Amino acid sequence: MQKWEKLGSIFNVVSNNDWMVSHAAVPTVEPLGGDRFRVYFGTRNSNNEASIGYFEIDINDPRRIENISTTPVLPPGELGTFDDSGVLPSWFIERDGRRYLYYTGWNLGVTVAFRNFIGLAVARGTSSFARFSRAPIADRDDYDPFFFTNPCILHEDGKWKMWYLSTVKWTRENGSAKHYYHIKYDESPDGIHWKRRPEVAIDFHYDNEYAISRPCVIKDGNLYLMWYSYRASPKGETYRIGYAESSDGRRWTRKDDEVLLTPSEDGWDSEMIEYPYVFDHRGKRYMLYNGNGFGRTGVGLAVLE
Repeated sequence: MQKWEKLGSIFNVVSNNDWMVSHAAVPTVEPLGGDRFRVYFGTRNSNNEASIGYFEIDINDPRRIENISTTPVLPPGELGTFDDSGVLPSWFIERDGRRYLYYTGWNLGVTVAFRNFIGLAVARGTSSFARFSRAPIADRDDYDPFFFTNPCILHEDGKWKMWYLSTVKWTRENGSAKHYYHIKYDESPDGIHWKRRPEVAIDFHYDNEYAISRPCVIKDGNLYLMWYSYRASPKGETYRIGYAESSDGRRWTRKDDEVLLTPSEDGWDSEMIEYPYVFDHRGKRYMLYNGNGFGRTGVGLAVLE
């Protein structure tokens, strides 16, 4: 069993910047060396358009924020592009001296509310990123005909491995469109061109489950461990954090009940907990996550006991 000790909320948006009005969604970590970490997050302006910013912490005193970005490291894309309505961080990885930020980009729809796809940005300097392309790194096809996003990326044995959210279908329910999505797996030789022969990694398990998102995978010995968000289960209609294990990164066994981390009785994470980012540091395992309102109430931190 995983008993996570909540250390509380460590960051929420308090800013006079017009690009950072609300939300600190989908925390994503870049190690800075020593005990310092940069946490990228998605934040919204008054029009609900999202940009990516960051804050920095010393893990020994995580409530003391050391630095907050004053300008976006990545703003929304050009009008008409796949990410003109907003961008959210998803995964940071450094490889061959280059710093990559995989992100979620979305634009608004008509028959359905929105479309999300995977973008890639490359660091320019220490505090900003440039788009690798104005297009997503993969587009819709017969394997992913709706939208797909939220990638987690590992590089192993000369392969880039990706676990990501994939939409199964949209349906009309109670007069509006409802999405159903789970988690798939794909590989690439370079982190840019993907095989597009994805396999289902985490499928629906509960009768009314319809949303499984934000996979976070780490390798621990011979096992792959994954944390993710899921909703509409016996634990409640809103998001909870789930867990699965795999010996090969492809075939997974869900063990959601092993995660002893639940919404609080009141406060910032009393309604839901979601979007986990798990990382190890100096023999301890930490989890950054969001609470109520899909990041509206900020970022919290927990440590595995």
